[in-house]
Amino acid sequence: MLVLTLLLLTRLFFFYEEYEEFKVKPFYYTDVQVIQAYEKWNEDEYHTILKVYAPSLNLSFFSRTKIRAKEVSSSLRLKLFPDERMTFFDYLGTSFMFSSVNEIYDEEKNVKNKALTFVEEQHKENILSSFYKAIYFATPLDRELRTQVSSLGVSHLIALSGFHLAILSTLLFFFLRPLYRVFQKRYFPYRFDLHDVGLLVLVLLAWYVWFVDSPPSLLRSYGMMAVAWLLLVLGMELLSFTFLSSIILILLIIFPKMLVSLAFWFSVVGVFYIFLLLQHFSKLNKYLMTLFISFGIFILMLPIVHMVFPIVNILQLLSPFLSLLFSVFYPISMGLHLVGLGDLFDPILLELFTLQSTETMFTLNIYYGLVYLFLSFLSIFSKKLFYLLFFVALAFSVWLFMGF
Repeated sequence: MLVLTLLLLTRLFFFYEEYEEFKVKPFYYTDVQVIQAYEKWNEDEYHTILKVYAPSLNLSFFSRTKIRAKEVSSSLRLKLFPDERMTFFDYLGTSFMFSSVNEIYDEEKNVKNKALTFVEEQHKENILSSFYKAIYFATPLDRELRTQVSSLGVSHLIALSGFHLAILSTLLFFFLRPLYRVFQKRYFPYRFDLHDVGLLVLVLLAWYVWFVDSPPSLLRSYGMMAVAWLLLVLGMELLSFTFLSSIILILLIIFPKMLVSLAFWFSVVGVFYIFLLLQHFSKLNKYLMTLFISFGIFILMLPIVHMVFPIVNILQLLSPFLSLLFSVFYPISMGLHLVGLGDLFDPILLELFTLQSTETMFTLNIYYGLVYLFLSFLSIFSKKLFYLLFFVALAFSVWLFMGF
């Protein structure tokens, strides 16, 4: 842990040097990839908000332009004006910077764009095509759908993460293992399929993570999965908090900008609570464990979520049920899209995404949140403290939704 921490600090030192050099220059010319573009009105004026990534600078940021959103392509050339007031955390994260558009490149006809168009053409409603593109290709949600997803409390199902990778790896293993065994029995019966098929699955998933532009939560999940497979081959224990801490530090060393990624830390906390539940209730029947994890994670995460996101909606109680259903829905929907029947679930999803309910706002005090996190950490070492933690989270959940 000490060695990894020192390596992380060294990596951050070099990033800080880059940051100091970056902010003092008057301007840059750089090509960017447009992640999101939407129009925002202020009285009678409008401007288009751009969320972009500059590969040459390894920098994500927001900017704005007078060019209409529909005229903006996925690739632009910008003249970028750094602000000396930019902090180091702004540089690591996604800050706002002024810029001017020098050139709008023609839309590329690459494989990903064709795949996005293929999915989009199977749906009449924009919110449905936005939903499917998000869960398959990690594209940003439409603003209307993003609000409804927050109300339902299912943002973790939309943002690609370990949950999706677990489903995909299971599918790949299920289809590749029988094919592998045909050749194994005839040509190399001395090989162990967990090694070979597991490695092939990791290679295919690595391509997928790259293909969807490596969102932080997905990158963290893939890193954990890759190291877990290696440790499994070496016969080491996987479900340990030392393992989780090591993975976090290794990923931060490789990708220091994850340090300020909210999605990354939410996914880490989610995995932490899964490990906590598995540690204290590992002897439960696997089907009961699945239910316990689905509902347990929802309850344990609520105080953490409400430190950042204030929306309280009775529809959020559907979240654990939708999480269970999603495990079945996700692979089936992928198969239906491949054969051109992707709109089969559209009526049900449209009903779900148009449900209306009263909302209130509540943000948990940061000090209470830190006490809760500290109690979560102590629960690693004591089952009694874990029961106390769960009782606190359950009491908070009941109090939160009691008004409805």
